[in-house]
Amino acid sequence: MEVQSSNNGGGHSSFSSLRVYLNSLSSTPSRLARRAVSVSTSSEETSRVRAVSGEQMRRTLRWYDLIGLGIGGMVGAGVFVTTGRASRLYAGPSIVVSYAVAGLCALLSAFCYTEFAVHLPVAGGAFSYIRTTFGEFPAFFTGMNLVADYVMSNAAVSRSFTAYLGTAFGISTSRWRFVVSSLPEGFNEIDPVAVVVVLAITVIICCSTRESSKVNMIMTAFHIAFIVFVIVMGFLKGDSKNLTAPAKAEHPSGFFPFGAAGVFNGAAMVYLSYIGYDAVSTMAEEVQNPVKDIPVGVSGSVAIVTVLYCLMAVSMSMLLPYDLIDPEAPFSAAFRGFTKVVGIGASFGILTSLLVAMLGQARYMCVIGRSRVVPACFAKIHPRTSTPVNASAFLGIFTALLALFTDLNILLNLVSIGTLFVFYMVANALIFRRYVPVGPTKPWPTLTFLTLFSIFSLVFTLVWKLAPQGKVKAFMLGASAVVAIATVLIFQHVVPQANKPELWGVPFMPWTPCVSIFLNIFLLGSLDAPSYVRFGYFSGLIVIVYLFYGVHASSDAEANGSFGVKEDGQALKELTEV
Repeated sequence: MEVQSSNNGGGHSSFSSLRVYLNSLSSTPSRLARRAVSVSTSSEETSRVRAVSGEQMRRTLRWYDLIGLGIGGMVGAGVFVTTGRASRLYAGPSIVVSYAVAGLCALLSAFCYTEFAVHLPVAGGAFSYIRTTFGEFPAFFTGMNLVADYVMSNAAVSRSFTAYLGTAFGISTSRWRFVVSSLPEGFNEIDPVAVVVVLAITVIICCSTRESSKVNMIMTAFHIAFIVFVIVMGFLKGDSKNLTAPAKAEHPSGFFPFGAAGVFNGAAMVYLSYIGYDAVSTMAEEVQNPVKDIPVGVSGSVAIVTVLYCLMAVSMSMLLPYDLIDPEAPFSAAFRGFTKVVGIGASFGILTSLLVAMLGQARYMCVIGRSRVVPACFAKIHPRTSTPVNASAFLGIFTALLALFTDLNILLNLVSIGTLFVFYMVANALIFRRYVPVGPTKPWPTLTFLTLFSIFSLVFTLVWKLAPQGKVKAFMLGASAVVAIATVLIFQHVVPQANKPELWGVPFMPWTPCVSIFLNIFLLGSLDAPSYVRFGYFSGLIVIVYLFYGVHASSDAEANGSFGVKEDGQALKELTEV
């Protein structure tokens, strides 16, 4: 039985025959020890590893393209759902403060992404950042979890497009879909509209990144026009009394009806509305001037979206008292008489977020293919379009199949955790990159600090979520916070920065990424049990794929000279020896 080699060149292949493959499996422990935490250098990522794709992606994007992609990726359907739930259940009128807090959190994570993207302008985003710090397997683990989240999230968003499109035209969603009784519940409602939308966007992103950016710009312009309409109508027709007075006197009143806890719980919920800026970092390989354009594009898009979200929250809160807001469709309820306008605006938002997310997922898959831990065919860049056509088409078709029959609620229970986990890993990777020198230096002081800080952040999160209200809870939260802050202060004064950035760097190290680490752990603690069940299943599958394919394919690539370990005395081995 012959198995196609994963290496597009000569030399040894563990997949040349079944006998050779079975023999290679016996070498798994030694290969795992060598490859799992093998790191690559920035120069390797931008030269030898990128050469696996053959053709190069064209550098056609500028800072305004990145801002457009960032806004398009973030301002999707999420804001139309999370705002209502967070306001009604947690924050009340102070939902505007929740959005400001969540925006600050997103900006801190965006800073971490920006420093990596400026110094490592490749299409792999978080995968490449983690691969150059923690090694191959941690990068593969986080990267594939993120790709899985992208695919399922895109499938869910495309199905919600059908619902909003029906609202825009005044047609029931049931008219767009049909039921197949022979299929199990939750998988029996066929949605051909979602499939058409996903496949159409797949064709667009395969043709040209520049043209995709233009399409995004047009749709984003329409969507922002709708958002401006929402804001203006809220300020014109709303009543400032609704910012402090509920409809029913028995409900808590004031701008902060649920106190500080309500603001932060609301921030945890609405933070998911900011997810999408990370896809912009995957465009780094196609940016004309990464040093100037990426910081403006990434940070600028997060700042603009934060302002828009806060104004939308104020608008909604002025139109209705918080206890009358519909948690499922807040803006539709607040804008009765303008239902079709809401449907059209939300439809444009869904299309832009879908386009940006599908651009991002394809580039993640492309760079994972370059590392050979998945088949190298996914890394290929089409010579005419300069886009990763194979990765785009494969993930597009897979997304369309999920969107065809899988119920929206099932998909929504499976998303978010992978993205937050990657944000957490990137913040850790940035601290590791700054404080661990390249060469024969032990990384354990930094690794110990990262582990302790994560533990203290987890303790704080568990106390916040599980402990009953009272003085004991307040004491435990205060103690956890003091210990975490003391740990950062000790680390800052004991361990010097070893690699200060030459081009663009995150300010206030290590505090900025530490706050990002804490906030991502805090938000991970707000997710439901099905999210962690999904994470467990996919994590197990990813480990199996790596053990039975990835580690052998990357070992073959190293043996054949496609890429190798660092030449400066095998820095990884030196870093990981006790």
